[in-house]
Amino acid sequence: MKRVLAIVSALATTTLFSPLSAAQAESEFEQCKTRLSAQAKDEGVSGKVIDDAFASIAFQPRVIELDRSQPEFVTTFPSYYSKRVTDWRVSKGRELVSEHRDLLNELEKEYGIPPHYLVAFWGLETNYGGYKGKMPVLSSLATLACDKRRSSYFTQELMTALKLMERESLSADAMVGSWAGAMGHTQFMPSAYFKYATDGDDNGQVNLWDSEADALTSAANFLANLGWEPGFRWGREVKLPDTFDYRLSGYKQRRPVNEWADQNVTLPGGGTLPDSDIDAYIVVPAGHEGPAFLAYQNFRVIMRWNNSEFYAIAVGELASQISGGKGLMQSLPELPAYSRDDIMQMQKKLNQKGFDVGKPDGILGPATRSGIREYQLANSLIGDGFPSLEVMKSLGVELQADANS
Repeated sequence: MKRVLAIVSALATTTLFSPLSAAQAESEFEQCKTRLSAQAKDEGVSGKVIDDAFASIAFQPRVIELDRSQPEFVTTFPSYYSKRVTDWRVSKGRELVSEHRDLLNELEKEYGIPPHYLVAFWGLETNYGGYKGKMPVLSSLATLACDKRRSSYFTQELMTALKLMERESLSADAMVGSWAGAMGHTQFMPSAYFKYATDGDDNGQVNLWDSEADALTSAANFLANLGWEPGFRWGREVKLPDTFDYRLSGYKQRRPVNEWADQNVTLPGGGTLPDSDIDAYIVVPAGHEGPAFLAYQNFRVIMRWNNSEFYAIAVGELASQISGGKGLMQSLPELPAYSRDDIMQMQKKLNQKGFDVGKPDGILGPATRSGIREYQLANSLIGDGFPSLEVMKSLGVELQADANS
């Protein structure tokens, strides 16, 4: 009965089922489970695993709520960074590098990934295993597989999770993780787990929940397959000249480090960039008042793990500090906490003034940043593409959020 009530309570906020009776809603999810079970059998999953798995699979209304939810406020780089690259995380990371020294050195020799990077990913993903998620993975994946929005993707992830359950002798109860099905110390989706996870402790099983050796070895294998370039760093903080043209920032403007040096881009303290012809590009995540970074190829590899520049900078800086780096030279600016409505207002104003940013959606994507930059340049403002309070005021945006929070 509790299960039926849970399904009914989710009807108003999901599109998984039509607003039917409780019995009909229960029947629809059960029909979907039957289809998924049949598909698993067709893909070669054993009857025992199918029986064990589907006996525990239940609809998770919270998963659909989280899949549909959008944050009320737009996360700024200073807020994101300061919550993730902390003194405790740096200190704990150094402790864990020392604790796992032998294994990490072996992994560097085999895969080319330095110890401080592997530990930094571990820290960002689960706080070094402190929080690996509590949602039942099979139920979460089945719930999303039965939902039309991304059914194909999550159906295949569920099938892969079932094959993992069989291959690694995992119990359904032990398979817990994020609401979207990411698992273990390194938060691998089933497809990454199945393809890249590696037995690091040589016990015959790859268990990303209980074995730190398995998790670190798997992370090294995954990064190597994503294209990590051994011997190169992720990037570095730099200082831009006062006359820097911010239209030169971004991935499409990558060029050799030596060319950036010729344009008076320097190390944070004013020193000369290293003599190098490797390609790099400028990232300015918090506007001209915040830190700037020169991003190398391994920065893009980090983004293949998680497609976010904020995430890639956090991993890179955490790794740098774990290995003895002093942290950012440029202080993080205090930035307003814009709501999504604030950003949508700004996008509408830009469109009205002829700076096309596309349909207002409250997301600070490349088109919006480009529109902001062009507006700034047309109005004698520094064209960094960042929605500063100065830009908002100039556009006449009435902020809904507390701009000083």
